[in-house]
Amino acid sequence: MNFNLQEAIEVLERTPGTLEQFLFGLSIDWLQCDEGEGTWNPMEVMAHLIEGEKYNWIPRLEHVLEVGESSPFPEFDRFSHLHKETETSLEKMFAQFKMLRTENLQRLKKLVQPSHLDLTGSHPAFGVVRIRELISTWVVHDLTHISQIVRVMAERYRNDVGPWQAYLGILK
Repeated sequence: MNFNLQEAIEVLERTPGTLEQFLFGLSIDWLQCDEGEGTWNPMEVMAHLIEGEKYNWIPRLEHVLEVGESSPFPEFDRFSHLHKETETSLEKMFAQFKMLRTENLQRLKKLVQPSHLDLTGSHPAFGVVRIRELISTWVVHDLTHISQIVRVMAERYRNDVGPWQAYLGILK
């Protein structure tokens, strides 16, 4: 197994800055592009990440630490951000995401000791899961959405790259 708590924190700490550096100041066309119906644009991904910071990672971790496997932790609606009316700016979204992530990482560092990593909880769909799996998933979730944003933005220029499309793996 490759999991290392400090290494996981290294990635989680960098996600807000990575997204801010990549997206801040881009035109609205970049921020609202998607891959078609039922897909998310970069703004929607940011809203999803904010929802995760509020209702997914730390609440589930605390639930595992408090009750273990005795009851499943609360379900997380991965699409809840699509049902909320938000007219907030990307700048406000970055500020909120950075604040929430900073708070959550502080909580993570206080809550989790190396001896806790194999403690188990009950996921509503997967059954028994370990704390190390939950934290690993948080890291890979961040990386997935960073990748998604890059892929969606590349897709916007799919037809504009002409014959070079054959050499651009992101468009395959």
